[in-house]
Amino acid sequence: MSHRVLTGITTTGTLHLGNYVGAIRPAIAASRAPGVESFFFMADFHALIKCDDPDRVARSSRAIAATWLAAGLDPERVTFYRQSDIPEIPELTWLLSCVTAKGLMNRAHAYKAAVDAATAAGEEPDANVTMGLFSYPVLMAADILMFNAHKVPVGKDQVQHIEMARDVAQRFNHLFGRGQELFTLPEAQVDAEMELLPGLDGRKMSKSYDNVIPLFEGGSAALQHAVARIVTDSRLPGEPKDPEGQALVTIYDAFATPEQRAAFRAALRQGLAWGEAKQQLVALIEAQIGPMRERYAELMAHPEQLEATLQAGAAKARAIAVPLLKQLRAAVGLRPYTDTATTAAAKAEKAALPVFKQYREADGKFYFKLLSAGGELLLQSQGFEQGREAGQWVARLKREGLVADAPVQREAGDADIAAALAAFRED
Repeated sequence: MSHRVLTGITTTGTLHLGNYVGAIRPAIAASRAPGVESFFFMADFHALIKCDDPDRVARSSRAIAATWLAAGLDPERVTFYRQSDIPEIPELTWLLSCVTAKGLMNRAHAYKAAVDAATAAGEEPDANVTMGLFSYPVLMAADILMFNAHKVPVGKDQVQHIEMARDVAQRFNHLFGRGQELFTLPEAQVDAEMELLPGLDGRKMSKSYDNVIPLFEGGSAALQHAVARIVTDSRLPGEPKDPEGQALVTIYDAFATPEQRAAFRAALRQGLAWGEAKQQLVALIEAQIGPMRERYAELMAHPEQLEATLQAGAAKARAIAVPLLKQLRAAVGLRPYTDTATTAAAKAEKAALPVFKQYREADGKFYFKLLSAGGELLLQSQGFEQGREAGQWVARLKREGLVADAPVQREAGDADIAAALAAFRED
């Protein structure tokens, strides 16, 4: 069974060396792992929430798409698409909006921060809040649930939105699933070991601090200029230098082999001049980034290649999205009048089936139970640390019946349980 991982990239700027080391490089490496089905998308709908400059959004989308491909993302192996090319996503956003509590959106960090900023400025609390800002966690949920992603790599500040997506998915499953899990409950993947590259001043590399090293923009000259500005201590050439805690050394480590790291530190302790050390850093980075920059320039010069790649990715994405949305539309009642599922007889037949219920208890663990058509409890599971584990067991019980190693407690006779599970295989 493949494991789906989904990554979105907001199209409002250009990427720097810190983005490459902390996000792009590890994500591309992870996409090559066996058993992983990766989805990468240009989140241009999300860009509209924070940027009202259409040319900037268009330029950023093109540059970021070229960056990912130049850095080694394989569009044949992954599904790489532009969010705005998938019309099923905004439609799903509306379906999810209709089951999402306003109170849940009130708790979103971005909304609360906007309200706090307006209040501090003496303005009305919602003065600078658009409906896009207020409800964008629902759009994010649609991005994730459209492809039933199992894992979503995010920073700590985005974990809340994954939890919201889970809440919305559970609500939708409960209201419209009729014993079927329409949505997989996603999990946030926060990499505690994710490499955070320091900027020129030693703080986290960020455009807001104006301390970034460009990835491709400006070519090798921009790289050399930025590295020359890295802050170091005042020790002169020939004086021993302590490499620990130096931003320059940390950046060097991000591109070096263990042997290169050891040699670089030894040279600094023996008096290597900071200027020479910076030249070595430029050469090290250039050896890896230079070929990528050439590929980036080629893609930027031939936008038709980028467009063709993204359109092919959109076709792959829609091959999944279209049938799922058709199923979801039917589930909520948006059906052709000739669909017999709307008849009372069909509803009665559906109601006469046994049902699995999945839920989360106050202890934080995930459980499932099997109920008969009449509502009698037949099976009760043990607690699971991850919701996905509970879902996998439900799928296996539906497929294979009551297996010997099932982590469940029988609450009824074996014959009743077997008959209930057999109904799923007949359905």
